[in-house]
Amino acid sequence: MENNCVLLDTSFFIRLLNAEDPLHDNAMGYFRYFLQHDFVIKVSTIAIAEYCVKGEADDLPLKNMQIVPFNFDHALRAGKMIAEVYAEKKRRGASITPRAVVPNDTKMFAQADVELDINYYGTADVECKKVYELIKSAEGQLNFNFIDITIPYTQYFGLLDF
Repeated sequence: MENNCVLLDTSFFIRLLNAEDPLHDNAMGYFRYFLQHDFVIKVSTIAIAEYCVKGEADDLPLKNMQIVPFNFDHALRAGKMIAEVYAEKKRRGASITPRAVVPNDTKMFAQADVELDINYYGTADVECKKVYELIKSAEGQLNFNFIDITIPYTQYFGLLDF
């Protein structure tokens, strides 16, 4: 049986580690579900860097996760993805000037797409879902599914919450 694997982004950990955050319970529910259902949980070095802007790496549940370094293959894929985003926005009539900057969410999408064991990407960032949809629209499909944790895990995975 194939294991499920999820790459979690910075926004997920911000919600998970802040009990006052409105999405804390959703993040806890997902994290607990991942652990109970033997998901391989991964975190990007990019997400760790972002988290460390205001938090400490020691706060992250690293003992439960594998760390994914951003590498050459990820960089190539990220460049292609952001080029597709710019092209898709232009096709839709937006007047934009493509920049030689690749946002971090696109870099982590590239990691999730290149690393074939990753089949989910978990985030609380609803804005990055728009980027995911643009890339998916341009390519037809990606190698991972998008988990928006504003939706409870029971609803996402079609479970009854007893």
